[in-house]
Amino acid sequence: MQALFHNHLRGDRTIWMVALILGVISLLAVYSSIASLAVKHDGGTGRFLFKHLLMLASGGLIMYWASRLKHGIYSRLSQLLLGLTAGLLLLTLLTGSNINDASRWLRIPLLGVTFQTSDLAKVVLVVYVARALAKYREELGDIRVVVRHVLLPVLVICGLILPANFSTAAVLFAVCFLLMFVGGVPVKHLFTFVALAVAGFALLLVLSKSFPGLLPRIDTWVTRIESFGVDDHEANYQVEHAKIAIASGGVLPNGPGTGASRNFLPHPYSDMIYAFIVEEYGSLFGGVGLVLLYLILLFRAVRIAYRCEKPFGALVAMGLATLLVLQALINMAVAVNLVPVTGQPLPLVSMGGTSIWFTCLAIGIVLSVSRAVYDNENEASEQRGARRTTVIA
Repeated sequence: MQALFHNHLRGDRTIWMVALILGVISLLAVYSSIASLAVKHDGGTGRFLFKHLLMLASGGLIMYWASRLKHGIYSRLSQLLLGLTAGLLLLTLLTGSNINDASRWLRIPLLGVTFQTSDLAKVVLVVYVARALAKYREELGDIRVVVRHVLLPVLVICGLILPANFSTAAVLFAVCFLLMFVGGVPVKHLFTFVALAVAGFALLLVLSKSFPGLLPRIDTWVTRIESFGVDDHEANYQVEHAKIAIASGGVLPNGPGTGASRNFLPHPYSDMIYAFIVEEYGSLFGGVGLVLLYLILLFRAVRIAYRCEKPFGALVAMGLATLLVLQALINMAVAVNLVPVTGQPLPLVSMGGTSIWFTCLAIGIVLSVSRAVYDNENEASEQRGARRTTVIA
């Protein structure tokens, strides 16, 4: 094991182990919960399990190769990919696959595979914002510099995501806002940006009320917010069944394969997989255990950021880890009815397609930063040891 980490899986070992454990949990939970999906599509569970296993395995390879690259490469790539990402998001809005009045997926020609362009946008934008904050850190007191090089790209990308996926746009904006705060943007500028964002969203709500049907997804957001906490069985169908699944789990595990909620819980293999895991593995191991795994991931990333000498590395590690953990906490909060339904998957656990790839890419970039930190510390330690040996000699 020591040789494996030293020669191949370099970087923060704890993050590697957290990713591995989440992958194993995902395999067990998805295999146990896809019975209804297999019946619906008139196929066996083996086909869906094999596809999920293939996505996890390929995601692991992406994580491995991403961790091997120097993290400075991602700074340059983000600059090149930002425009392409904006173009893909616009193309998705215009021609993407439409599900529930939301165009989120883009079909890749010839391959017949769809991917959610917002997953790519999340990684690219966070890396780009980290790059911009590091590059212009001496000029962040000038609001024109911040608007031109940081805020404008954030508004463009989040604005293109917003019509189809409000929760993703909101989470991404919040993470970028946090990066701007940590990166040294003056608080007075941040308050101005928040006020503008609130005013813009209020304008969208007014337009939706004035012209019904103009922005269909806004009606969905309003409905979810209005029905939150209200005794409306039809509107809160998913959450009510999630609470039933959690209550059936108890404190200690019932065991894998015992979850009955697979027969009535909507999407127990994706959006509501947290409730299903709690039902099978109990509130202690399944519920609190998963929360701890994500918090460990965040803690290790913040620790890496603190020890990283380069501002870009520190900001990108913190930003990507915060993005993943915030998404995970929102997914869990939906399952226990703390926030309205958002549709956010549980990173590296929910059954999904290319979203697993981009989650693994984000973790791989964090591991790349950690590898640079540990290599620098080891080199410095060796130099100190060599100097001490020379003095003694």
